[in-house]
Amino acid sequence: MVNRRTALAALGAGLLGGRLGTADAGQGGAEVNLSVLEGVSSKSRTRLLKLLGEPGFSGQIAADDAKYLADTEGTTIDTLMVRLLPLGRTYSRPPLSNFHVGAVVRGSSSSLYFGANIEFPGHSLGLSVHAEQAAISNAYMHDDSGIAAIAVTAAPCGHCRQFMDELEPEGEIQVLVGTNPAARLSSLLPAAFGPKDLGLKHGAFPVTPVELTLPQGASDDLTTAALAAARKAYAPYSKAYSGIAIGTKAGRIYKGSYIENAAFNPSLSPFQVALVALILAGENASAISTVALVEVEGAVISQKSATDAALSAVAPAAKLRLVTATKRR
Repeated sequence: MVNRRTALAALGAGLLGGRLGTADAGQGGAEVNLSVLEGVSSKSRTRLLKLLGEPGFSGQIAADDAKYLADTEGTTIDTLMVRLLPLGRTYSRPPLSNFHVGAVVRGSSSSLYFGANIEFPGHSLGLSVHAEQAAISNAYMHDDSGIAAIAVTAAPCGHCRQFMDELEPEGEIQVLVGTNPAARLSSLLPAAFGPKDLGLKHGAFPVTPVELTLPQGASDDLTTAALAAARKAYAPYSKAYSGIAIGTKAGRIYKGSYIENAAFNPSLSPFQVALVALILAGENASAISTVALVEVEGAVISQKSATDAALSAVAPAAKLRLVTATKRR
């Protein structure tokens, strides 16, 4: 008889892998779904297939490629973002709600970043990653200097509006939903509570590294990658800087930095951010073999329990190791 833990793990691994719809093989061997892009020219599809099929694809369309696609389609970048939403939606992994949401972010660099919602079977709904959070964390991990606009397949919920406010406290982010006119975040979240209410001068962008050092002897590739992610963590409220590195059976490493929010609950754990990167790269959660978590010494909170819970849902056989880093004063 299959026990509950095994059944949930199988469900999680299956739904956190694969893509919606029919897929084509890209140059890097990853499955790339372009059948969802109705109304997009064959020339643009060919360019997208090349981009998404590259071995190092990580959910980012560089500014030059975004401009090429918009010019080819004879449209604006904002309209292109909306047209790309069905492709972003194929990354969705919602085993609980079966509600697929895609998002596309335009960074200050003019690069575009995909994102989609992720849910964890058998665990708290609080572990879920919203599509807007996924796309924004993708831009964050690519070191973009800010967020200019976000397109999403459904109007952002209050949770996501609060999360977005942490990035641009002035509320200038443009929100694009379908054919509706672009709306500023400030109009969708009036009287917002954000970083400035807690004494900060700016939000999560631009990424500002902190100086952390590992204990002597803890210098393998996975731990070093987790340290790099921890150094990029945005944790102005708890000061609990942390980062994750996921190692897969194929030998790839995916990093995730902790991203806090003034309202606390919309914060993203480093594992959630790293899992977004893994899914956008076309790998399955079942491919996870080892996870390294680096946390600052003496932190008031730890990401270990949240990481254990998430891993038990998607990769219960994966090994997690915790390393404590020291912050330079």
